[in-house]
Amino acid sequence: MAEQTTDPLTGLTEPTSEPVAEVLARAVGVTRRYGDVLALNGLSLDIHAGELVGLLGPNGAGKSTLINLFVGLRRPSAGRVELFGGSPADPRLRRGIGVTPQETGLPSTLRIGEVVDFVAAHYPRSVARGALLEQFALSGMERRQIGGLSGGQKRRLAVALAFVGAPRLVFLDEPTTGLDVEARRALWDGIRHFHADGGTVVLTSHYLEEVEALAERVVVIGEGRVLADGTTADVRGIAGVRRVTLTADALPDLPGVLSTEREGARTHLLTADADTLVRALVRAEIPFSDLEIRATSLEEAFLTLTAREPQAA
Repeated sequence: MAEQTTDPLTGLTEPTSEPVAEVLARAVGVTRRYGDVLALNGLSLDIHAGELVGLLGPNGAGKSTLINLFVGLRRPSAGRVELFGGSPADPRLRRGIGVTPQETGLPSTLRIGEVVDFVAAHYPRSVARGALLEQFALSGMERRQIGGLSGGQKRRLAVALAFVGAPRLVFLDEPTTGLDVEARRALWDGIRHFHADGGTVVLTSHYLEEVEALAERVVVIGEGRVLADGTTADVRGIAGVRRVTLTADALPDLPGVLSTEREGARTHLLTADADTLVRALVRAEIPFSDLEIRATSLEEAFLTLTAREPQAA
């Protein structure tokens, strides 16, 4: 329940603002170089308890580097990184996180149950093996050897291992790469279950529909900097792009059109100023019908933001 305060002028009792959630991971002015390559460029970002954050960005944007800093696998060239208020290099603090990197390699001769038990032994407390495997659609497979698993099964196991230590915070780097639609949605359910119980998740993904389906907060990274940070609706708004769809035989060059896509008789136009575009259509006396104007999808907003980045750098 929110705390209350009394206004000294009116005598009315009003609720105070909601307390800010605890910061579990923090990057402050972080720069990271690999030789001449600048992976992160003065980036600052807070991850709060209870969030499900999607990190978006093109290849080379710095997403994996940021995760590696948070989990203590790399150190910043400049700036500061914190994990649970301390250093990510502290092994005691790292016991509070779970991680699935982009690529994993598990011993082919070990069985699923043996791998889960081995990882669980490194934590002071762990999730029951049966419950964990059920959560990630691996029930009844405890005795299957890793070498005999399909690619999708191996990936589901790799993600499940991030949750075995009952972590407070989980980092998932491209968790569903290579999975079919059914397996991907099974993983989504496992991630949602953890988050619904109060867990915090940071994930990167090339599947924008995945971020749109899971994340409450979206952070777009480009050229090592944060380009946008907010809800899906916020990110669309920051991009400032609308999608104009109409039916027309042919269209001339129109002002403010960022991209054009033809789909049968329908033409889809991305523009930063839908009103100006429609007025230009009317003035040009171009016959059209079935005009539709809507907000962009997350994918369209993402492409717009990242396409601007080289000009802003």
